Amino acid sequence: MPLHPTVYAEMLSKKMQDAGVNVWLINTGWSGGPYGVGSRIKLKYTRAMITAILKGDLDNIAFEKHPIFGLFMPKYVPNVPIELLDPMNTWLQKGGYITKAIQLAHYFHLNFEKFESQASEEIMEGGPLIDQHHHLDHM
Repeated sequence: MPLHPTVYAEMLSKKMQDAGVNVWLINTGWSGGPYGVGSRIKLKYTRAMITAILKGDLDNIAFEKHPIFGLFMPKYVPNVPIELLDPMNTWLQKGGYITKAIQLAHYFHLNFEKFESQASEEIMEGGPLIDQHHHLDHM
């Protein structure tokens, strides 16, 4: 019988901590607006991000914390336009980005309810920083 998904999350977390690894989430998909408005991230920028990570170029740079998802976004990556590093900067309609991001965070929290009973505090804190009960007043 398979284990509860939170058990696998804890196992992965322990292995990452033991090995001292960093985890990078790279958007290789859509940017600049909702589907049909924006475009896919150019492959040359994806390659530049991966190259910078593998070479250690991002080990000592400044990061900015995303206000909705809590992910740390690099402020500079060699050979990548700075506006691509914060997804909101690629949208012409900033309000549209914020609305979609809050909606996605809300869907995350609704979906995660089925896992909460067995999730550790560390796992719980890994989700979006806001949910349907909070609002962004500072963006």
